[in-house]
Amino acid sequence: MMRIEVVGAGAIGLLFAARLAGAGVDVKVWTRTQRQSELIRKQGISLLNEAGEAVLHADSDWLHPDRVMAHRQEERTWIVLAVKQQAIDAELIDSLRALTASNVGESSILCLQNGIGHLDKLAAELPWVPLYAAVTTEGAKREDERSVRHIGTGMLWISEKAQNLVATGEKSDKAQKMLLKSLRKAGFEASLSNEMENRIFQKLLVNAVINPLTAIFDVANGELPNDKNRLSLMEALHSETYGILTEAGMKDHADSWNNVLEVCRRTAANVSSMLADVRAGHPTEIDAINGAVSKLAAKQGMASPLNDAMTAIITTYSRSK
Repeated sequence: MMRIEVVGAGAIGLLFAARLAGAGVDVKVWTRTQRQSELIRKQGISLLNEAGEAVLHADSDWLHPDRVMAHRQEERTWIVLAVKQQAIDAELIDSLRALTASNVGESSILCLQNGIGHLDKLAAELPWVPLYAAVTTEGAKREDERSVRHIGTGMLWISEKAQNLVATGEKSDKAQKMLLKSLRKAGFEASLSNEMENRIFQKLLVNAVINPLTAIFDVANGELPNDKNRLSLMEALHSETYGILTEAGMKDHADSWNNVLEVCRRTAANVSSMLADVRAGHPTEIDAINGAVSKLAAKQGMASPLNDAMTAIITTYSRSK
């Protein structure tokens, strides 16, 4: 048997939990608050899409130290880490440590974060746990604490090997195949990739252009390129970021700029996660996106004035809300 535990009940976490539960997978959702956990456990997760609404039921608990310490898992477990970068703090790492300590060698973590830096942080704190990177282009919007709207079908790529080089064997390979089978059964276009660094950089590039600018101009993704001044700024930010990331190891991509525009078109009605955080007065992922690009530039002796500016503006803007 295999169990999937989704840590984080934002848009992506709820989407994964609902679709997995709908496919008959043994799934549990770990939430930040007791209230959200009880709502999910008692009322289920409401999954909204063009076809209407489906209510899927899943086990749930909240990430309180006492609750986590009491949790014991003896079967093979995949932890789907669906929190934002800024939520990976000491308290969350303690919870992950407790969740994996009860069955060392039987747990793996699938990391769904935007940006970069989280894998290194987790590897340093959880050296015994295989960490697998994931990149998804699925679109979801959380409507309330137990409701999520699926707003765009995309791909899900998972690293072929553990990113932190933890020794894995036949049992881990089998568990990875079981995970893929469960995800595909739940309707995800899931595939393994041996080019995860490149995929992570490519998504970072898109996020580094769209996220801060939609947050600054307070516009949905599709509106961003519709003004010539915004479009000019997008192009300049893309050019700077593309140069930095290719120097850091991203493969050249002739259609990179067109890909950014295509994402804006395909997700036209979407509000970026960074804009949603700014509107709500929440911390953003700016340090893991544009801030991380600036750090890569510094390591390579390159200038990053636009990424520096994006980081400073969003950081200041968030604090003023």
